[in-house]
Amino acid sequence: MPYENARPTRGRLDGKVAFVTGAAGGLGRSHVRRMAEEGADLVIVDICRSVDSVPYAQSTPEDLVEVVEEVRALGRRVVARQADVRDRDALQEAYDAGLAEFGQIHIVVANAGIAPLLWEDRLEAWHDAIDVNLTGTFHTIEVSIRSMVAAGDGGSIVIVSSTAGLVGIGGSSNGGLGYAASKHGQVGLMRTYANNLAPYSIRVNSVHPTGVATRMVADPAMVAFVARDPRLSGQAPNALPVGTIAATDVSNAVLWLASDEARYITGVALPVDAGFINRR
Repeated sequence: MPYENARPTRGRLDGKVAFVTGAAGGLGRSHVRRMAEEGADLVIVDICRSVDSVPYAQSTPEDLVEVVEEVRALGRRVVARQADVRDRDALQEAYDAGLAEFGQIHIVVANAGIAPLLWEDRLEAWHDAIDVNLTGTFHTIEVSIRSMVAAGDGGSIVIVSSTAGLVGIGGSSNGGLGYAASKHGQVGLMRTYANNLAPYSIRVNSVHPTGVATRMVADPAMVAFVARDPRLSGQAPNALPVGTIAATDVSNAVLWLASDEARYITGVALPVDAGFINRR
């Protein structure tokens, strides 16, 4: 593995513990890697199975094992659990297992999400998008904040949203509407939690990427969906001359918001979008 000879180094998250959902693939796996590289120990969660309304391949238990191995090879500690963010009790058990291991969790990354972008109208696609993306984010924050407040040491919560949380894209299907609504809803949660948790020095922000070069975006079903929407396929998507960005580009923004470098940044919806929103 490329991480076998890595050694612990002091980094921007040295001594911190981060709780990350949707951690076994795509953006989540990238967030975990960058945080481990910068000194964090990790508590990671992933559903590790498919959701019926989602047309692309999702993470597996084997993916979660690989992420654990990557973190340990970087010299960091990790607690990993399979859990569905829609199941608050299971998510609480996963969080509490990490809390028992490390004593405190300083950073929460609500990353788990799905994009049930289908042209046919399937009502379950709407419900799945809302339940995973919006309710799952709510659950992730709720299972975390009690211990963060009690610790009295502040902290950072980062919600991984989308450009679809800031502009009206996603199409007219049930899944597309659910995706856009859930991503916009995340911004409402972010802003409200930022106000609610500010007295405890807990910062809350969201990150809004354009298309990211992950397995999801490259999947034939997603490529076909974009090709059928003239608002997405009729011109180059981004203002900067790049079709998609790398997962690391998003993870670097998450890392910055989680770090003390952003200690006075809260209530911010941060696009990492190569100018996608600006040209809309």
